[in-house]
Amino acid sequence: MLYENGALDATLAAAAGDDPALLAELRAAFVESLERQIDLLKRSRCDGNWNVAAMRLKGLAASFHAVDLIQLADEALESAPGEPTIVRKIEAFLTDFSDPPG
Repeated sequence: MLYENGALDATLAAAAGDDPALLAELRAAFVESLERQIDLLKRSRCDGNWNVAAMRLKGLAASFHAVDLIQLADEALESAPGEPTIVRKIEAFLTDFSDPPG
């Protein structure tokens, strides 16, 4: 499943300006934070922990204007704790972002 990361990429590029090292650092920070939120989702077994992890994910997505990830976070908020389908979708987003085409 391929997600559209155009707004996210544009946000990172605008923040980094003409500094490719800064762009790489911002991308790495986003990926690290996203990995942390996915880990929290995977370990959540109760509604409270799941909702906190999903809201943190949504906050991360919103701060980087990652529209597809915001939608996935909303889907997580509507899902039962530990729902494997939504976790796989979020992991697919991470994979697509981490390995951009070209």
